[in-house]
Amino acid sequence: MIHCAEIQTYLDYCRDYPNEVPKRIHQAIENVILPTLERDDVFFDENTYRECLKYVERYYYPLFPYQKFIYAFFFMYFEGQVLFRTIIIIMGRGNGKDGFIAPLVNFLQTKKYGVKKYHIDIVANAEQQAQDTFDVVHDMMTDKVNYPFFKKYFYITREKIVNLSTMSRLRFNTSNAGTKDGKQTGLILYNEYHGYDDNKQISTFESGFGKVKHCRKIIISTQGHVRGGPLDELMDTCDYVLKGEYKELKYLPFIYTLDDPNEVDEMNKWVKANPSIHYRQDLKNELITQYHEMKIVPSKRAEFMTKRMNIPERDEKLSVTNWVNILATTYQNPEAKESERIIRLTMKLERKSCVAAIDYASVRDFASAGFLFKDDDEWIWRQKTWVCRHSSHFDGIKFPLANQGNPGFEDFEVVSTPTIPAELIVEWVMEESKKYDLQAIAMDGYRFELMKQAFEKYNVIPRTKEDPYQLLVLVRSGPITHNLVAPMIDVAFANRLINFGNSAIMRWYTNNTMVITDRKGNMAYEKIEPKLRKNDGFMAFVHAMTQRELLEEVVLYM
Repeated sequence: MIHCAEIQTYLDYCRDYPNEVPKRIHQAIENVILPTLERDDVFFDENTYRECLKYVERYYYPLFPYQKFIYAFFFMYFEGQVLFRTIIIIMGRGNGKDGFIAPLVNFLQTKKYGVKKYHIDIVANAEQQAQDTFDVVHDMMTDKVNYPFFKKYFYITREKIVNLSTMSRLRFNTSNAGTKDGKQTGLILYNEYHGYDDNKQISTFESGFGKVKHCRKIIISTQGHVRGGPLDELMDTCDYVLKGEYKELKYLPFIYTLDDPNEVDEMNKWVKANPSIHYRQDLKNELITQYHEMKIVPSKRAEFMTKRMNIPERDEKLSVTNWVNILATTYQNPEAKESERIIRLTMKLERKSCVAAIDYASVRDFASAGFLFKDDDEWIWRQKTWVCRHSSHFDGIKFPLANQGNPGFEDFEVVSTPTIPAELIVEWVMEESKKYDLQAIAMDGYRFELMKQAFEKYNVIPRTKEDPYQLLVLVRSGPITHNLVAPMIDVAFANRLINFGNSAIMRWYTNNTMVITDRKGNMAYEKIEPKLRKNDGFMAFVHAMTQRELLEEVVLYM
């Protein structure tokens, strides 16, 4: 049995004020923490824990009760190894995640912790995020009052801090694949985990990880706007752990979030996502101000809910649809855990009537083409995307292009030519169309002349009033066209009547698209972020939907 005053203080608080504690913390206590405290084979190094508290509160600042509670679980061991190898801390922005984790990792460098060469890497997707955590330690040590003391025990630079006794190094870095590794790292601290789009960026630092005594990972983050990425996967895994499953993972999640979006209107519930609010009046004041701004300016709701209340949300008045509806384009049961989702069924498409569409705005960027089918009320879209490796934004694209060829990532290819050849797209459309009964090929005015020339080799020419049966259809760009299809697309998403197949890139495209409505009520689809979050495949789908009547008119006789 483990007895610790700081642990008990927080447990008492959670028991006495259950409505101030989120569901996931209650689950952690019931299914992970209490069973741990009752074990007689777990060693709690209380002496070192108390040395840590003294170190932090002497050289940094006083800790809040929930912070002391979390610290305790870093000093629990089973058979000489850390009991919890991965500790996850998710809470609203402004609660001081950096401020209470940075002093802890600094203590782990010291002789009082006692592990030689216990190197610590602070890692983030953006260098400034990683440096912010590092600077908590650096700025404290280089303060003119503290520096004379700390220079006796640490080698201190702007890039690294090394304890002169243990030679344990603290440094910050970005997840630059191919240049960094974790072969000599004892602890990896991932900051703002929501910023990662794929696991490749993360796994770089974990190559060889695990060879150092007391090897562990810490993940600290708020929620973010990237859906379907590592943070969503982590949250799914944490939910299993919090139910008492997957104990072999040695995860301990501390997830602070509202339990229901409607709780945002009850200020006494904000503490669920912001456990520091009782101790920091400045945080409370800032949240109150932003809350009232959100009520006046609805477009600010998504940021407030996602970053402050830790509930992922985009402004549904701007987004094409919500994330669950996007998942429903692929899965029969989108609300299920990722490992339990089932791919939705699709009718046999061969010989079926269809319309094709192309979006080819930039020859040095992305291009997409696809085919739209109708099965009763369901709209079925199958596409292909071409990505130019020589795009000036290629390295920053917020999609895991390296997964090309894996399940769900089979409908795009990266081309190494200086531009994406129009002939490549046209050849694919014409070859694929042999399987179907093609009624039209739609595209807007961008690159229309270039595409028209490529299609002429296949005797495909533009449709005109004088010749209304040709295949190539010019679609007008912008609100004039988007107004015609947006209401139908909105209803189709809401009723889960859109079928993209197992296409990660189509889900990404859709999640990157917003609807702008002007004062006259005119609607237009636009990219949420113009350079790195593309929506070419979604725009091709929009072009195809302008020709949807053709699918209603044609009946195939077998």
